[in-house]
Parts: sequence; C-alpha cells; structure tokens
Amino acid sequence: MIGGRPTSLQDLQPSERRLLETIRALGFGQIEFLRIRAGEPVLHPWPTVVHHTKFGATQQEQPRTISGANFDLKREAAELFEYTRQIEDGEIRVLMVRHGLPFTMQCELTSRGVDQAGGRHA
Repeated sequence: MIGGRPTSLQDLQPSERRLLETIRALGFGQIEFLRIRAGEPVLHPWPTVVHHTKFGATQQEQPRTISGANFDLKREAAELFEYTRQIEDGEIRVLMVRHGLPFTMQCELTSRGVDQAGGRHA
C-alpha cells in the first residue's frame, strides 16, 4: 500500500492520475462506486460518473489536460489521495466534485479499512 500526502502530479500513481483527470474534466458532478484496494483507485470496472448541469449558468472553461505536465496538487486533491492511500480495502460510494476538485465523499470501509483510514469526518 502506498502512503503519504502527494504534493505534485509526479507523486501520483497512474490510476490516481487518471482519476484526477476525470475529476478535472467532470467539473461538477459525482463519481460513484469507486473501489479502493491497497490504497489505489480500482478503475476496472470504471466507476459511475454523473455530470451535474445547472441551466442558466455561465459556461466554465474546461481544465487543461494533465498528461505530460507536472504541477502542484490543489489541497483538495492532495487530501483525497492522502485519505485513499490509507485504505486497504473499501469503496467510495459517492465522491462529489465541484469546480473540478474533490469536494466531499462517502466511503464504505471494511473492518480492516476502518482501523487504517482514520482521518477527518464531517
């Protein structure tokens, strides 16, 4: 299991990079039923991605793709991966995304995952 808080794109595993790219492209919405094993997102099968649309709102600029570039992670993204890296086995039931960043999540943990996850709770 990987650990610690990543600070830049370079610090992410390939599955974490792909998840971050999905979060950034989604903008507003939620990702559902995302398995976590040994601290890493499991992307096969692909989790359910639900886009939220607000009518009458100004269209926001799409974030640039992250492939090839290195940049510092925003605090919200760093905290998401720091949290998931502590989970041995679990599932993010719902990861809410706002402005292309992780906002809140509901996570189901196995008994092993509960002991290791700790972290902050809302």
